[in-house]
Amino acid sequence: MRILVVDDDAVFREELVTLLSDWGHEVESVNSAAKALEALEIAEFDSVFSDVRMPRMNGIEFLRQVRERWPRMYVVMITGYATVETAVEAMKLGAFDYLRKPFRAESVQHLVELIQEERAFSLGAGGERDPVRLAERWAKEHREVLLLGVTPKRPIPGVTANDLPFTDSSVGFQETILRFFESHTRPAVVVGGIERLFTLHRSEEIAQALGEVLEKVEGRGPVAIGFDPGLLPDRAVLEIRAAVSAARVHGMLGALSNPLRRRILRRLEEGPTSFTEVMRAAGIDDSPKLSFHLRTLQEDGLILHAEEMYRLSENGREAVRVLKEVDDLGAKEEGRVLLFPIRSGDGMGRSGSGGRSTTGA
Repeated sequence: MRILVVDDDAVFREELVTLLSDWGHEVESVNSAAKALEALEIAEFDSVFSDVRMPRMNGIEFLRQVRERWPRMYVVMITGYATVETAVEAMKLGAFDYLRKPFRAESVQHLVELIQEERAFSLGAGGERDPVRLAERWAKEHREVLLLGVTPKRPIPGVTANDLPFTDSSVGFQETILRFFESHTRPAVVVGGIERLFTLHRSEEIAQALGEVLEKVEGRGPVAIGFDPGLLPDRAVLEIRAAVSAARVHGMLGALSNPLRRRILRRLEEGPTSFTEVMRAAGIDDSPKLSFHLRTLQEDGLILHAEEMYRLSENGREAVRVLKEVDDLGAKEEGRVLLFPIRSGDGMGRSGSGGRSTTGA
């Protein structure tokens, strides 16, 4: 991964950089939040480790700006013991996790593994795909293909390419796909760059539109939904994946969009569990951090707590079932509904601007 370390303490900063570099990561470091924002404007990073207490712009304000401008960035807050409460508050604002000073190597390694786990989860099991090549392959299977949101560099026999329909509501997107299915005998649809719809419409609206489309065209032909994982926050990616799997889980998405909470749910699927056992299953030794995640799961109605034991609620069991579905989403094409992150290729030219997002999602 490419990691940016932000801390005004030169000794601590270099110690963390050395540790991460020794594990094979590409690491850069700066001594202020202002310089960190400049670095993020210039280069691509997967994650940022930032101190909470820094002069001029503190870590919390830095976090707010990063979440607004780079919503897919994984931000880890670095904190002293006296500021753990601030770090937990940062997680409520969108920080991925926090790291205590003085840190232990195994704690850092655990955080890096969690980030890698989350990146793999958001990409899905099927890996990246080129939407143009997918459309071309389906056309060679003698299907009539509608390619939305991507412009091939050359015409492809059997493929109709159009821009994504940007309208006042998601109805235009639904109608475009449904009309194509109704007017062709062997239809197939490939959507590229669906993240651009999020600039005009609420994520819940897009997820609902996707769910309704997939329900109406089920069994009539394949549908593939492509997205740029660098331009959407985890929650939006998960909402799209949940809509493709089934449009019924929007109330639990906040809880599912964190790897530690997913680990907790999967452990509770095995049966009622104590706080200590949950901590062991989550692989952490930080009580405030675990309490934060357990409280989030309780507030979302996914777990229950009674007599010192935690257990899944009915909604929690549904959440675990959905997790099993989305874990494999995109790995197989037999179901003929795919969700995949876009891989840019020689045969495609994307409509709209590319690169990293500079607006909030």
